[in-house]
Amino acid sequence: MKIAYINPNSTEGMTDSIVATAREALPDVEIFGLTNASAPAAIQGKADGDAAVPGLLALVPVAEARGADVIVIACFDDTGLAEARATAGCPVLGIGQSSFVMAQLLGLRFSVITSLPVSVPVIEENIRQQGFAGSCASVRASGLPVLTIDAGGTDVIDRLTDEIATANESDGAACALLGCAGMAHIAPELSARSRIPLIDGVAASARLSMAVAGL
Repeated sequence: MKIAYINPNSTEGMTDSIVATAREALPDVEIFGLTNASAPAAIQGKADGDAAVPGLLALVPVAEARGADVIVIACFDDTGLAEARATAGCPVLGIGQSSFVMAQLLGLRFSVITSLPVSVPVIEENIRQQGFAGSCASVRASGLPVLTIDAGGTDVIDRLTDEIATANESDGAACALLGCAGMAHIAPELSARSRIPLIDGVAASARLSMAVAGL
């Protein structure tokens, strides 16, 4: 089995980190990454997402030519997900939707912790359209740009930890979804400091890929 992770943005380092996280979740599965070189360096809001879609869609046949059994769109905004599904000959997952599904399977009311406020309306609309609004306590912006999150560090961990705690204490969230692919590699550090379960969309999508492969 092969899983292709398409990074809708043009930052190669994020692609590498995403693939590493997916491989940790499924060490016995062949996983490879593709980077959308024609896209913005980070997807922050609808305008960036729209700009990324043409290049992302051009990578779908590339993934299939390399033998992908499942394709994952590695942006929490699920950038171009519907369009990719319409063109692909295999299942296509998004890390956002995978996170929502995982929280639903666990029966947990969730909050999403994302990057900048500009990303919040996109995620809220996805939650509504995909039928998860009843399970969502909140979508909270950390105020951290995507590439700052991806760089990690103490200040990033502290800020995200505070936002997770607020989601639990003020919004009543029983779990938190890490609403940016750049958070995947720092998920263990965040989990160690969190009082509620955390769901990382990269790992969640890897595990769900096993369920949908071949369908």
